[in-house]
Amino acid sequence: MEDKDYQKIYEEYKQESQQQAQVEAAQSNPDGKEEFVSVRKNQDGDLIAFKTSTGRELDYVMALNEAKAGRIAHVDVFHKYGRDIIRSEPDGIKENNLDHLPEF
Repeated sequence: MEDKDYQKIYEEYKQESQQQAQVEAAQSNPDGKEEFVSVRKNQDGDLIAFKTSTGRELDYVMALNEAKAGRIAHVDVFHKYGRDIIRSEPDGIKENNLDHLPEF
């Protein structure tokens, strides 16, 4: 029976996936929609405002309405805890998750 390094195989798979996710993310906004580039958080770490790639600053409700209307790239809106919530599209890239964006 052959010994396999399962962890190594998995790490190689994960690295290839991350590289492919980077390529796909770079090509996934063909319509040139605005994107969130930075966020503002309250003292509890909750996201309360967003800055877009065009420099607009949106409070949470405005950002939610823009995302629902499909005017913001790379975000989803889903209903949880009795309210609508903005979140990053799950693309496998931690650095572009809303919680990881720089603060303004």
